[in-house]
Amino acid sequence: MNAFALILVLAQTPAGATAAAEAREAGPPPGPVVALDVVQAGAPLGTITFVLWPERSPLSAANFLEYLRSGHYDGTIFHRIIPDFMIQGGGLTPEMEEKPTRPPIRNEARNGARNSRGTVAMARTSDANSATAQFFINVRDNHSLDFGIRGAGYAVFGEVIDGMDVVDLIVATPTTKRGPHEDTPMRPVIIQRAYEVAVPNPAEPEAPETAKPAPTSEAEEQER
Repeated sequence: MNAFALILVLAQTPAGATAAAEAREAGPPPGPVVALDVVQAGAPLGTITFVLWPERSPLSAANFLEYLRSGHYDGTIFHRIIPDFMIQGGGLTPEMEEKPTRPPIRNEARNGARNSRGTVAMARTSDANSATAQFFINVRDNHSLDFGIRGAGYAVFGEVIDGMDVVDLIVATPTTKRGPHEDTPMRPVIIQRAYEVAVPNPAEPEAPETAKPAPTSEAEEQER
């Protein structure tokens, strides 16, 4: 478990001096933390949590966050699943209808971030600057997708910090062809809810415990 995942775990445990101290030592994540609650056939598959990298990929991170805050990702699916490669989603409904998007953003693949296992990147067409809402999660090291190896590359803007077991479940689901879409799950894998996750701020000092008066005996009360 890395430092950022540790923060999330501690945030979900009962408050305590040890947990708070360890969270502060771990340091803050490098950007907003978001989570995707994923279901299939009405049953929960789990939650995928990842941290965004606004310093390395400011356009992509801000773009994703804007879509998330607008509710765009709620009810969309992972519509393209390729074993030993990646899972892609964020743009289509379970009926395979494409949701409307804002204008595309500039490709930030020159940022040096690599398409390694667990990283999150912007999906696009053959046009390098065509990314809108769709994204993918690498399930292996896909460094051939990096800038300069086979062209413009695919911009990485975050990394999964919890829930790669859910990603691995998704990538193992049977697929089929639905209309023009290949590698589509036979049973839709739905992002039920996408939201930001609050994490503790290590810079904030721990609130001091309020002093309580010592208990008194009944005799002492009568003397007063």
